[in-house]
Parts: sequence; structure tokens; C-alpha cells
Amino acid sequence: MFSKLPQRLTAPLGLLSDSEKLAFRSQSGGLQKLAAVRNILETDSYWNQYVVLFDSASEVFSLITSNDIRRALQDAPENVATLIRVMCSRLFNLISDHTFPAPTSASVSALATSFIKAGTGTAERNTTKEVLNCLRVLQRVLPVVFEVEGGEPGSFEVDVFWKKEEIDDTEAQPVQSETPQFVIEDEEDSEDEAKSSALPSSTTPNPKPRKQLPSLGERLFSSIVDLLFCCGFTLPMQIQKDHYKINYVIWEKGIGSMVDPGPNHHYDNNKTEVLRLLLVLLSRQIYVSASSLFSRPSMYTLHLVQKLPRRDVLTILCSLLNTAMNSPQAQPITINSMAGKLPYNHLVFKGEDPRVNLVAICFEVLVVLLDFQSGSARDVVVGSNEQQTSAPTTRTNAFRYFLMKLHRTQDFQFVLSGILGIMEQEVMNMNNILPGARKSTPYIAENIVFFWKMIELNKRFRAYVLDSDQGMDLIAYLLCYKMEIKDKPQQHGICRALSYIVQTLSAEPAFGQRLTYPIKASLPSKFPASGTGADFMINTIYSIVATTSGQLNSLYPALIIALSNCAPYFKNLSITSSTRLVQLFTSFSNPLFLLSDEGHPRLLFFMLEMFNSIILHRLSDNPNLIHGILAAHKTFEDLGTFTLARGLREIRRVQLAREDQAEDLSLDDKRKSKRVSREEHVPEEKKNLLNKEDGNDNDEVSAVTQIPHSDTDIGTTTTTEPIVSPSEPIPTDRTSEKAKGKMKQRRSSSSLDAGSLERIAATGIGRNGFVPTPEWVASWQQGLPLDTVMLMISELLPKVQEMQNSQKASSASTILDFLGSVTLVDVLPPVPPLSPRRFVWSDASIVWLTSLIWGEIFVRGMTPLGVWNSTNIRLFYVKHSQNQQRQITETVSSVVGGLLGRTNSDTTVSRTRV
Repeated sequence: MFSKLPQRLTAPLGLLSDSEKLAFRSQSGGLQKLAAVRNILETDSYWNQYVVLFDSASEVFSLITSNDIRRALQDAPENVATLIRVMCSRLFNLISDHTFPAPTSASVSALATSFIKAGTGTAERNTTKEVLNCLRVLQRVLPVVFEVEGGEPGSFEVDVFWKKEEIDDTEAQPVQSETPQFVIEDEEDSEDEAKSSALPSSTTPNPKPRKQLPSLGERLFSSIVDLLFCCGFTLPMQIQKDHYKINYVIWEKGIGSMVDPGPNHHYDNNKTEVLRLLLVLLSRQIYVSASSLFSRPSMYTLHLVQKLPRRDVLTILCSLLNTAMNSPQAQPITINSMAGKLPYNHLVFKGEDPRVNLVAICFEVLVVLLDFQSGSARDVVVGSNEQQTSAPTTRTNAFRYFLMKLHRTQDFQFVLSGILGIMEQEVMNMNNILPGARKSTPYIAENIVFFWKMIELNKRFRAYVLDSDQGMDLIAYLLCYKMEIKDKPQQHGICRALSYIVQTLSAEPAFGQRLTYPIKASLPSKFPASGTGADFMINTIYSIVATTSGQLNSLYPALIIALSNCAPYFKNLSITSSTRLVQLFTSFSNPLFLLSDEGHPRLLFFMLEMFNSIILHRLSDNPNLIHGILAAHKTFEDLGTFTLARGLREIRRVQLAREDQAEDLSLDDKRKSKRVSREEHVPEEKKNLLNKEDGNDNDEVSAVTQIPHSDTDIGTTTTTEPIVSPSEPIPTDRTSEKAKGKMKQRRSSSSLDAGSLERIAATGIGRNGFVPTPEWVASWQQGLPLDTVMLMISELLPKVQEMQNSQKASSASTILDFLGSVTLVDVLPPVPPLSPRRFVWSDASIVWLTSLIWGEIFVRGMTPLGVWNSTNIRLFYVKHSQNQQRQITETVSSVVGGLLGRTNSDTTVSRTRV
């Protein structure tokens, strides 16, 4: 009698013993039967265990592996089809069942009643658990089905989900012939009708009316939508009206709803389960190659964005949007939320936060739906020629269309506050004294992508952000986050997205005008925001370019274009910002960088465009920058006469100088080692004489070899000192006579003929083995916009040099005052109209962003369930790499786990999405 007591005690809680679950995998009547026995009927009791056995999603994903489903698809595919049909059929029936959703056993009386029924052997049926298990089994099976089907839906997938069945329409009424009130007849028509009426009626039998039933996929989507708005399952019971448990009520207060439906945090887990199945259905496109993404759209996503009723689309969109945007404020007061303000709380409380999981999956579903543009869901092109744009419609993608139609100011403020709050939390996590004390926001990437979609689709929202005082705070947070993740290869995709966002915003005049104001946001101390917004933007972009060593080489054009777009609005740039702009230009002008890649000269082109815009629009407002340009006049002049032979000769000269410097350093080390061995025997006077001689030698070496280091990428120097102080004379040739003699000797011994230059070019200068040619150099060198800069230099350089020669070195303010009051209206060409370079979407960029979104979703889904693990993803490639360095958070986790009697066996895995 007592042996069955544990089972009876767990029955009221809806739990089954572990022995039954383990037997599901080991016994022949369990999971093995799915592949071993062919043609199991839908009415077979075998399928019941899939509905009632499991108590959590983790049990489903651990007891049913992807290899089990894959084996069944190979040996008995009809059983997998039956499993899908049975789970869907049970789901449809349970939703309409009056016992669903099952009441929660929250009260003492309900719990006591459950125990009494368990003692009598009549356990109560838990329909909520059965619905959840149907969802979980489908989540486990469908990714493997999608993988096996491959790029194009095969007969199995079409037959199971999209085949429509025709049946006799028994409800159709027989058509009765009625005499029309007034008919204008023709004679020929009357004769034909008379002949036809004379024929026997049996010759024209009326066919039986037929109707098509919705396909399984259509019914499944309809059931998912119903479950998202089911009172007692995903919504509070208080809002249920009469016996209608399906109420299309927006989940939370925000867009489309000014009324809070009440606390519904108890249903967060159920919402996450339903949304996870929806996300699995939308993931059909990750099993299609990137080249086929547009030609083979996902039928599931197409149905959701094109076939859903308008009411369902708006309710789902607003529910997802409000839940995501309320995340910074909508934290319930619980032990976890209070402990969340403590350092290392994520290492002490290992359990998952249902609210965080819900917000994350709401973001994921939202950005997937807003990003989808495959097949017939592609935006419609409107306009012609230069005015040509593309926009979504209700027939292409209803979610993109209704997001574009948002227009209320309070809605824009709600969205901006939500995005800003998430970014602020993430930036504050960077500013911890204790490293690793706060866990990173798990949905920060989706938040960034959603902001990009908002400013892309909704022009009114973009204007609102730029006109708002919070707009520049958000841009500062985005740039800080980009600085934080720039050295992490797995985050380079988000870095690229942030670069395109900055370029998109920089094309708006309001953005440039906002740059004249200081940054008011509270930023981490490692990202100082002194000066104006333009200074902060320039310093951030300089740091990204100068410290990434070419790893983000493909992102440099978008960042430099953003500077060029904003250049007409730059005012009163600081000495540091001005110096860094000229340093960027000098680095881009280096022959080794210019000739190492086919795309590098365009960076030089964009920098010259930026200087031209500042000279033409804000010449007198930026004396520090103008003085920096005058100090680097030799670099501009050399570009005007740049040739391939000259660039290769300069590269060779730098290489020889480095070799000689290394030799001199080695000789110097040997000399010092010998001196140390006999130092105690050398008199003091002789020792001082030797030191003086060594100092002279070092001066010669530095005079010859003080050449800016240039590799195939931008130099990694991060100095913030100005190139030359305004009080110093414009630099000329300061090399000593002794160093000049050494340089002449080197030049004569290392003169290069045409053949050697060709050999250097043929070996390839860049990392990709690019071989520059004279024709290629001439093609971009002749198109460099140098005229405006050279006119300014030729006009101002003699005057500044004259002032420096005639006045004392402390007259920096005089020179800056002169540059701040100068006007060259009669010298410079007329000011052209502003034409910013906007970010333009292409097929390649759309595919890239889709891959980025699904890559983030895939990596997050790897734990704890592993929804898409062990399946052949075709849209992107995932690289696993083991972290080598032990982090301080791991140490703290081990210590805390030891104190609490817990161990952490998980290994840290770094995933790189390509």
C-alpha cells in the first residue's frame, strides 16, 4: 500500500515519477516504437504518453533527441507525420475543451481536493499540462523535419502542413431559380433558352457542392494565436467575458492600449512556450541557403505576415512591442528583482527569470517578423529615378506596414523610452568597479536591431528621435556599446549594424544640428564625453579605427561616411578631435595602406569630402582643424602627385629603415652588455664620454627611422596629442645634417628600378594578395577632391608661416584668432547643395541582417533547451571555440557554488557567427 504513496502524492501536482520517464526511452513501447513499428494509427493509445508524460520543456528536449526524430524520419516517416497530426489534433481539441485551462491549485481547498482524489485513485486531468506538452513536442520535432526537407519544402512537409482536404458541403443550400423582375432579352437568346428548356432535365445534373478545409498549418497558426490570448492561460481570468475564454486583448499597457489588464506575470512561462513554437515555425528559413533566401521563402512566415486578419496582426504586434518596451520598468517586486541590484546576483541565483525569457523571445519574434522580405513579402517600389523608394503594404508584410503607420507622439515617446532604458542598463553594467558583477542584458542585440527597423520603416519616428533631447543620449549609448564589443569577434555583426545605424542617422540634418550640443547622458568613465556631441562622435570613431587593427576594416567606410555627412555641421572642434581627424587622414594616406586593398582609396575620398565640407561651410568655426590641415600640408601635396612607383618606393624605404633600426638596436644591446661587464674597471670620466657618444648615435637613428608605423591596416596609435601646437611653426624639414647624409647614402644604395618595383607589386602588399597597377592608381588618384583643400592651403599657409616667423612662440591665440576670422569667399568655389550619402538596402545587406538576427537567436537557443542544436543550418555558419582565459566571474561562481553546496559543470563556449 505504501509503495504507491509517492506516485499518489505527486499526482495532484501533475507530476509523474522518474521511472516512467526513463522507461519512455528504454522500453520498446516508448520512443523506440516511433522508428521500429511502421504505420502506427492515429487512434493508437501509444500517442497518449507524448501528451501526459512530460512535466517541463527540458524533459521533452532531453528525452527526445534530434537523432531519434531523424532516425524515425528515415525508417518510418509516416509515424512522424502521424505524431505531428496527433499533437496538432489534440491541441485543437484541448483549446475548445471546457476544462481548459485547468484551474491553478493555488488555494488550500483546491490542493486538498486534489489530494483526496489522488487517494481514491481518480487523478484529475490537467489540460494545461497537455496543451504545453503538445507545444513542446512540436518544438522538438519540427526543426528536424525542416532540416531533412532542406531548401525547398518537400512532399512530406507539404502533405502534412499545407495540403487541403475537400469535403461535401452539406450546409450549402440548393440554388432555386427565380424569375427576374425585368430582363431585356434578345431574340437569339430567347430561341436558345426555348431549346434548352425543351431538353430533359436529366441531361444537366447539378454537381454536389464541395468546400476546402483549412490546412493543418493554417489551423495550427490559428490555434497559436488563440493561445496567445487565452484567459487563464496567457491572460488573467478577470478579463474573461461570459464563457468566451479567447479575448484579443493587448498584453500590457502601451501602444494601442491605455488600460493595464492586470498582473499577468504568472502566465509569463505559458506565453514563452507558445512564442517558442511560433519562433520554431518561423525558423524554417534558416534551413535555406543564403543564395535561395529570396526565391524560396518560408511558407509559414508568409502565412503569418500576409494571411492573418488585421485584428490578429495588430493585437500580436502591440503585445510583443509593449512587452519588450516595458522591460526596464515592468519588473515585479520579488526576491529575484530585489537581489538583482546586488553584485554577482546572477551567480548566486542560478534560476532563469521568466520575465527576462519572455521579453527576450518577444524581441526575437518581433525582429524576425519586421525583417522578413522574402518572396512576395518584398517591399513595393514606389516613385521613379532619384525619388524611388520602397515601402511595405498589407499584402507584402502587414507587421512592417502597421509599424510604419505609427504616428502618435505618445507612442513614439513610449518606444524611445523603452529602447533608451535597455541601452542605459547595458551601459551602466559596463561601469562596474567589480568586473563581471552584472550580467549583460540578453536581448541587447535585438533591441539594437529593433531600433534600426523603427528608424528605417517609420520616418516620423526617426524625426522624433532626432528632435528629442533623448536622441543624442541614445546615440552616445550606442557608440559606447560599440566601443565595448569591438574587440569581441562574435559581436562584430552587431558592430556592423551599429555602423549602418550611425550612417542612417547622419544623413538627417537634425542629427548634424544636434551634434553642436554636449552629451548629457551619464557614460562610463572609460568613455569620456567632454566637448560637444561632434567631439564625442569623432573620438569614438577614431578609437574604433585605430584600435581594431583592421579587424573591422569593412566597417570603416560607413563610419567615415557618417563623419562626412555631419561635416557641414561641425563647429568649434576641440584640439583632440581636430588632431584625430588629421591623424585618420594621414593613416589612410599611407602608401602601404592605400595599395593594400582595392577599397582603401575610397576612405581617403570620404575624408577629403569631409574636409571640403568643413572648409566650405564652417571654415571660421574650426580654427583647430584648419591649423592641423595646414600642419599636414605635405601629405595633401604628395597625394596630388601620387603614383604607383612613388608609393612602392616609399614602402621600400620604410622597410629598409625598420631593418636598419633593428640592426642598430641589436648593436646597441651588444655594446651595453660589454659595457656592463667592464663597467667597474672604467674610470668615471671615460664612462660619461661613452654615454655621450651613445646618445649621439641614438639621435641619428631616431632622426632616420622616426617613420609612422604602417601595416596592411590602420596604425594602432591612440595618442590624443595635437600634431603640432598652434604656437609652433608649421613643420618643415628638421632633419639634421648628419641624418641627411645617412639618408642620402641609404637612398643611393637602395634605389629601385622599374623591374624591382614590379616585383614588389607582384608579391602583393595586402593580406589578400591584391596587386595594384598603375592604371588602377590613376583611376582613383585623378578623382580625389583635392582642389578645395589645396586652395585653402595655398591661401592660408604663407600667412600663418609669416605670423609664426614674426611673432613669439607663445602667440597661439593670435594664430587661432586669425584662422577663426578668416574668410575665403572669393577664393573657394561656390558652396554646393548638401547631398549626404544614405545607407541603401541591397539584397546582400538584407540577407546579411537576416543571418545576423537568426544567428543571435540560434546561439541564445543553444541553452538550456538547444532548440536548433544538432541540425544542419544552411543560412549561416556557427563556429564553436573554447575560451582559454579564466574569467573572474567563473572564480566567483565556483566560490559561491561551493558555499551553497552547488557545482557548475557548464563550460563556457564562445560562438562566432559567420
